[in-house]
Amino acid sequence: MVAQQVGLADHDPEGVPRPPAEPVIPALLTVETAHVQDRPLQDVRVAVLNFREPQQSVAGGAEEYAWQVGRHMVGQGASVHFLTSREPGQPAKDLCDGIELRRMGNRYLIYLLVPLWMLLRRRRFDVVVDCMNGIPFFAPLVVSRRTTVISLVHHVHDRQFYAFFPRWLARVGCFIEGPIARLLYRNSLTVTVSQSSRDELRERLGWLAPIEVVPNGSPPAFPVATSVGGQEVVGDPVVAYLGRLVGHKRVERVVELVAELGETWPELHVHVIGRGPEYQPLVRRAEGLGVTGRVSLHGFLAEPEKNAVLGAARLNVTASEFEGWGLTVIEAAALGVPTVAYDVAGLRDSVRHGVTGWLVQDGESLADVVDRAMKELADPVRRAEVQEACRRWAAEFSWGRTGASMTGLITAELERKGRRRPVGLRLATGESHIP
Repeated sequence: MVAQQVGLADHDPEGVPRPPAEPVIPALLTVETAHVQDRPLQDVRVAVLNFREPQQSVAGGAEEYAWQVGRHMVGQGASVHFLTSREPGQPAKDLCDGIELRRMGNRYLIYLLVPLWMLLRRRRFDVVVDCMNGIPFFAPLVVSRRTTVISLVHHVHDRQFYAFFPRWLARVGCFIEGPIARLLYRNSLTVTVSQSSRDELRERLGWLAPIEVVPNGSPPAFPVATSVGGQEVVGDPVVAYLGRLVGHKRVERVVELVAELGETWPELHVHVIGRGPEYQPLVRRAEGLGVTGRVSLHGFLAEPEKNAVLGAARLNVTASEFEGWGLTVIEAAALGVPTVAYDVAGLRDSVRHGVTGWLVQDGESLADVVDRAMKELADPVRRAEVQEACRRWAAEFSWGRTGASMTGLITAELERKGRRRPVGLRLATGESHIP
């Protein structure tokens, strides 16, 4: 990841003229108030608490979201600490994109160590963004009451607990995500990424706090390679999967398409891009079906090669059973590639059924919908129409808009609590911004 700070070049406080005839304190107020308007989070100290960070091996859309929001806040003048777990070989401290990274603990210990770290520094932060990946970080219990806590929830995890843990432990997770979190965060603004997730928070968890929807952004345009490892992307048609290789993504269903559609589409080739614990099980599944020659498991690919595979695909297919949004759907759409996905929360928001892709409804199989979609896309006129719709849809999202929306919500929360005053006033009176 290239270290850079966003938006600093356009906002240079040294370039603001000071009228010589004005007294000192009004001049300070004029200069610094203008600076605050340009960089509304100037001098605000923010902690982002997230399960993982984008450089880790199984990081996904939730990590990208939290990181991009952090980058935007740095560009708006904030000091941002990103607290996360630590993979073997990673340093405990790092500086990247202007963000202070603090890594601590494994996937379980992080939920003990991060709250403890925050408790010891409970008055150092103005804002805490508590990203609830099923289990929250209990920020309202460990920070000062004057600190603004924003809960960030991508989707409800109740079914995911049962997919990964024994039944008794899954029940504990559901109890924490539901009754405990509902009460703990009842006075904290909650941000989620789709209307589906907002509805599920209300209906399935009985969420009490106000909820705002701030969608994911779309990745910037990256160069597209012409080959992968010196080899052309094989297959006609090409079906791609992009994402983490974890159980609830059900990537094996995408691999199985080669066997299920073999008679209708004998040249069909599935390309899987991503890494995770399901890699070897997918290798064995392809071997068991006798389709290893028509399934390519690429693992992690750099952006140009990833886009070469994705851009060559007729369809992007995801078989996930629950998502908050579907960042890879928009990533594919930006390249003009429609998606077939199940009609589940999050994916029904990122896929516009019949326009930028197709949703598998109750009573339908993934193979049937993929077959129908590929036949529809075999018409060059229809395919061009869908590709253009995909690109227009992806263009509606950007990380700049996501970051600006989050910045606006944070600024409004600080003002509601009476925490925002012009920096010049603090300089003139000698007051410190940190309690």
